[in-house]
Amino acid sequence: MLFDNPFKSRLPTVDEALPGRGDAIFAGDRHAVLGTPLRGPFPEHARSIILGLGCFWGAERLFWRLGGCHVTAVGYAGGITPNPTYEETCSGRTGHTEVVLLVYDPRRLSLDQILSVFWQAHDPTQGFRQGNDRGTQYRSALFVDNADDLAHAKASAKRYQTALSSSGFGDITTEIALNETFYYAESYHQQYLHKVPNGYCGLQGTGVTL
Repeated sequence: MLFDNPFKSRLPTVDEALPGRGDAIFAGDRHAVLGTPLRGPFPEHARSIILGLGCFWGAERLFWRLGGCHVTAVGYAGGITPNPTYEETCSGRTGHTEVVLLVYDPRRLSLDQILSVFWQAHDPTQGFRQGNDRGTQYRSALFVDNADDLAHAKASAKRYQTALSSSGFGDITTEIALNETFYYAESYHQQYLHKVPNGYCGLQGTGVTL
């Protein structure tokens, strides 16, 4: 059956979630492409956003290639379990989705540019899946750190919904929220497609532009 594991088709409650751990599972390193520190410190003028659009390997590469990107890192957000592992997240019992942390220079890269790339690189109408990748850990998500960016992200989703509906797609299921905690993934996941150039990338957009 497609969803033998019930936590692939629904999010866990607090009582059902795995306990996690108090210590981070990633100690820190430098970006394998950009050379910048993955855990900071980041420049004072830098802004950040957390983006979930399916498997985080291909998604991270998409964003580190943008001019104005200071650093990217992959990890987990939007759930319950503190400092989860990859295996725990894939079980569906953490509530997290795979995400990319993008730290960027707003003088060179605008939030509108980032959101255009985000929306157009995946199908935000698929719920707990992205293409052949199925489960709650692949759900679409946008997590921001201030009210202005939250309003901007919601307005962007509304505009893209209009474009999607005109092309026959359903409703956007993207989770858009404020101040979600980002947990860094294990070292081997960071910049995976730089380390393994022929590795899996499941990114596939709808073909609808914003």
